[in-house]
Amino acid sequence: MNVMTKLLLGTAFFGAFATAQAQLTWEKTEIELHPKSTDAETVANFKYENKTNKTINIKNVHSSCGCTVASLKKNDVAPGEKGEVTATFKIGGRTGTQQKTVTVETDDTTQPVTNLILKAVIAESVQIQPPFVSWEANEAAKPKKITVKVVDKDIKMTKLDVTSSTPDFTTNVEKGATADEFVINVVPKDTTAMHAATLTIKPDFPQTFSATARVMGAPN
Repeated sequence: MNVMTKLLLGTAFFGAFATAQAQLTWEKTEIELHPKSTDAETVANFKYENKTNKTINIKNVHSSCGCTVASLKKNDVAPGEKGEVTATFKIGGRTGTQQKTVTVETDDTTQPVTNLILKAVIAESVQIQPPFVSWEANEAAKPKKITVKVVDKDIKMTKLDVTSSTPDFTTNVEKGATADEFVINVVPKDTTAMHAATLTIKPDFPQTFSATARVMGAPN
């Protein structure tokens, strides 16, 4: 193999190596957060660095749902430059583990798409038991109870308002057995026909919950 051939092969190798490395380097592609259930939102910052020798253009960032907004300050990332993609998740009364994906699209053919994962682990602030009450057709239209109890020690609940989505059910609220507990009494106007309602439950802290009431249809 002559010198010229070796030079050409070497140039091709290093060119291919540089191309293979032409991508943004992410500090983390998955971030786990632990917000309170009463927080309005939580934010994850996904940091990156352009460790290549070319400018990389971020063409688009978008999230997997409307409850998460993804943004960045600039689209062109120069060699050696650092930046971040910000993902803002609107909690909106959600609890449990919420996983959202932010997709980053670039003009880098070696890595055109990167998926970033925001995982929010949100503890329950209250327990609603049972979340569903029902009456059989022609059952006596007597009250059934739903208990709302605070389970987050950082939250105080001194008031509870409940509204029904239809006039087919009435509700009233009374204090429960403990200071952090309320009882909702739900009564159907009648049980001769099938109907249902969503009960909107609003405590005196910035969160809203729901339960369901239903009169079942007569069997065929």
